[in-house]
Order: sequence, then C-alpha cells, then structure tokens
Amino acid sequence: MEDLEEIKQQFCEIFYDNIERDGAEELLNFLERSDFFEAPASTKNHSAYKGGLCQHSVNVYHRFVKLLQMEYGEDYTEVISNESVAIIALLHDLCKVNFYAMDTKNVKRDGQWVQEPYYRIEDSLPYGHGEKSVYMISGFMRLTREEAMAINWHMGGFDPRIREGSVRLTDVYYRYPIAFIFHIADNMATYLDEKMN
Repeated sequence: MEDLEEIKQQFCEIFYDNIERDGAEELLNFLERSDFFEAPASTKNHSAYKGGLCQHSVNVYHRFVKLLQMEYGEDYTEVISNESVAIIALLHDLCKVNFYAMDTKNVKRDGQWVQEPYYRIEDSLPYGHGEKSVYMISGFMRLTREEAMAINWHMGGFDPRIREGSVRLTDVYYRYPIAFIFHIADNMATYLDEKMN
C-alpha cells in the first residue's frame, strides 16, 4: 500500500492530464467531498484497506494502458482516446463511494476476545455495480457509449446480471472490444497487483 496522499496525487495527475470533459471538475470535487480517496476497494478481498479504492483505480489505469499498447501498439489512441482511457479506469468503481462503513467485530486472539475493526457494506444507493457507476458519473458528465459499456460490464462473468442469464456477455464484448480489454485490466490489477486481506 502506498501513502494515501501519494496515491491521491497520482490519481489527480492522471485525471487532470487526461480528462477535460464538461463536468469533470464537478465530479472531482464530488470525489473530494466523498470517501473515495479513503475508502477500501472491498470488505475482505483485494485492497480492503484505507485508500484501497483509489489505489485500485490507479492500478487498473496502468494495466489498461499496457493492454491497449499490447493490442493496438503505441498509437492505440487511434482506437480510444486517452481521455476515455482515464475516465473508464479511474471511475469504473465509483459505485463504491459512500458504500463501506467501518465497524468492529469480536475475534479470538491468543485465547482472548478482542474487538477488531473491519469494513462492512452500507449501500445508500442500491443500484447495482457497473450500472451504478455509469449512473453516478452521468450525473456530472456525459459518457460515450463505449465508455459506458466498459464501465457497466467491467465485472464480466462476476456480474449478477450475467449469472442470472439476462445478458449474453459475449454479445457485449464482441460489439465493444474495449470493454473486454478493460475487464481483463481490472482483473489483472485485482489479482496480480493487489493483495487479498
């Protein structure tokens, strides 16, 4: 885990260097007022620590850029703009803003019961996952269809809508290959760059 201020600075540099869309400044101000920069990325899996959500977003951004370079070469911006890359990667988990709450639980350590802090889910806007991120971003700025698809379907087969059979994920990824590449970037960051707690 990197220093909270350092990872926040990395996030903001990527954001400012790439995102110029109308509403971007208001969205960043919202993130500043929320728990985004201090929230975990999960309750007990990857990056389940203070600042984990921001760290995960930056990790995913770097993985996404590398995969795009691998697939399309250094001129990948002929396929997708740097602004779109930053929007998709940095904001894909906006659904986790104000989503976790700190609590304590009793655990036995060396034969003694002690209280241990942990994160629990306290979803004030139960709107789903990827679709919730799209909804929240859209309150500040307009997304392209490709950006919305990549963010909406970044969970891939882990998305409950897929498990329920309401959508054929293959149709999504064939129509929007950037969404598939982003799904892989998200998984690479989760399982290769981050630790399970």
